[in-house]
Amino acid sequence: MMRLHQLKVEYVGAEDRLLLRISTSSNEEVMLWLTRRATLRLWPVLLSMVQAKPEIVVQSSPEARRALVGFEHEKAVAKADFSKPYEPAERARPLGDAPILVGRIEPRRNNEGQAVLGLLPAQGQGIYITLDDHLLHGMMRLLQNAVVRAEWGFTLSIPGAEQAVAAEAAPKTIN
Repeated sequence: MMRLHQLKVEYVGAEDRLLLRISTSSNEEVMLWLTRRATLRLWPVLLSMVQAKPEIVVQSSPEARRALVGFEHEKAVAKADFSKPYEPAERARPLGDAPILVGRIEPRRNNEGQAVLGLLPAQGQGIYITLDDHLLHGMMRLLQNAVVRAEWGFTLSIPGAEQAVAAEAAPKTIN
């Protein structure tokens, strides 16, 4: 089984897309294109994954759920290591050397109850990533920063999170 090693989200101006690079501990890499539209569709899926945690679901008031989501996000992002650059090693690319254009997003839970995110082309093979809290929140922060750099005219906000995302402090990779 492949274990995720690093994630990187970067804006590629010539394509006007986000390039999501995922490397594994078994020295493989998958590259995915996220268009503006795909990013707008992905964000609510990621938010619903965060909001589905049992300790958030059991909160009776919407305000308490929002506050807990914000707290969980800030706690997870504070623990994330954004300092290491994405390692430019030669890696096997099981889905090919060209990035795959994400056309379908399939969220689900695995047998252990963990969030699994499917990022797939309109037709053909894509990937499924198991996201623990650390990876889920880290990926969300990377997307937030990439959207700021893309200047697409929208922001990706997290209910209850007070911290604004600054482009100049944009992390490049999550380890």
